[in-house]
Amino acid sequence: MKRILSALVLIPVVVRLVLVSPDWALYFALALVGLAAFREFDAIAAAQGLEPAGIPGMAGGLVFLLTPEPALPVLVAITLVLMVLKLRLDDFSKALAGAGVTVLGWVYIFGAWRCAAALREINSHWLMIALLVSWVGDTAAYYVGRAFGKHKLAPVVSPAKTWEGAAGSVIGGIAAAGVYAHFLIPSAPLAAVLATGAAANIAGQVGDLCESAWKRGANVKDSGTSLPGHGGWLDRIDSSLFSIPVVYGILKLTLAYPWW
Repeated sequence: MKRILSALVLIPVVVRLVLVSPDWALYFALALVGLAAFREFDAIAAAQGLEPAGIPGMAGGLVFLLTPEPALPVLVAITLVLMVLKLRLDDFSKALAGAGVTVLGWVYIFGAWRCAAALREINSHWLMIALLVSWVGDTAAYYVGRAFGKHKLAPVVSPAKTWEGAAGSVIGGIAAAGVYAHFLIPSAPLAAVLATGAAANIAGQVGDLCESAWKRGANVKDSGTSLPGHGGWLDRIDSSLFSIPVVYGILKLTLAYPWW
């Protein structure tokens, strides 16, 4: 019940942010959720004995998110600053791994959020599809897995997931993308929409497994407790952090090399 109530509150807010809110509101929301998710990511890293990034890491991620294009030089610059800051550690054996996991968090969370903002600039409905394929896919995977799941997908990483549930997730994601695009992006060819929906859903499922592996390595069930029924913010957005860059990448490629 808590999970359903949380979803009923969050989904309308996200839909409004994506489709009708001004740019500053979207960036503000991306910044808040990104910082919360990075903090949880940092805690998972610390639980595995890695040097946490702390406030400097969160500040670096925020700079990366909010810097206008081209952002790559900024990412390189803040990475170099991070390396210098690691020289202050008492235990230098943690410096390299700590710096590496911080940069991973920047790219993984704030890099995906940059893709979300850029995707909205192209077409807000495509950003909605990138989110929708994960939302619907998660629900479809749950019910299909409960009804028909027999073959474990990744028993060591996530014992409850099955190949049947994964297939149901892909089908649900494809169907959601097709229906949404039919009404709100009618100019997009159906084959392109379905292919993009499938790729985004599969990427989202991989993203979910990656976060599950990190949590298992840290011996924690959830990344946090901020969202009743969902765990932490990172638990809620782990699929979207993979699906959004995939949709953005596909659209950028098709704009450069049109295939529809």
